[in-house]
Amino acid sequence: MNSKIFFFILLLGVSFFSCKEDVLPKPKGMLRLEYSKIKTELLNSDCNFQFEYNKKANIKINNNCAVNIEYPAMKGSVFITYKPIKDNLESFLIDAQKLSYEHAVKADNILEQPFSNTKDKVYGMFYEVKGDAASQAQFYVTDSINHFVTGSLYFSVKPNYDSILPAAVYLQKDIRNIMETFRWK
Repeated sequence: MNSKIFFFILLLGVSFFSCKEDVLPKPKGMLRLEYSKIKTELLNSDCNFQFEYNKKANIKINNNCAVNIEYPAMKGSVFITYKPIKDNLESFLIDAQKLSYEHAVKADNILEQPFSNTKDKVYGMFYEVKGDAASQAQFYVTDSINHFVTGSLYFSVKPNYDSILPAAVYLQKDIRNIMETFRWK
């Protein structure tokens, strides 16, 4: 009988220690990116306009008032171009809309958001581009008489909407801030 009890205890012990939960692989996770609150500074230049920009960005202003706002941590840039109006406002508006809708091939959706600041005579349009397009945002502002400014957001990485979405949303907020603080000199 001793051998039967020993065998029973051994069998019970083996079965007790062999019971574990199945090991399952962890699902793939995405990196959660959070960015600090935007702190702004006023752009001072010899150009016919001024606006507030994110202090974390690097600013480069060319002789023809083309402004490059670079965000090295996000590998993104906002390219701003100034053009004086000389009876060609309609062609500028058509070109700005055409440039925005050139991304429609790769974009899932393009949302148009009109902008109007009648007090400071700044009018424009913000285009939010969703999907794997080259540019995630486009905009223009004008006073409808003398000045026309366009801007585009680009990342220096292959477009993958899911990966760049947090950075795109953050920079789109920056662009909206630029539009809201835009003033003519």
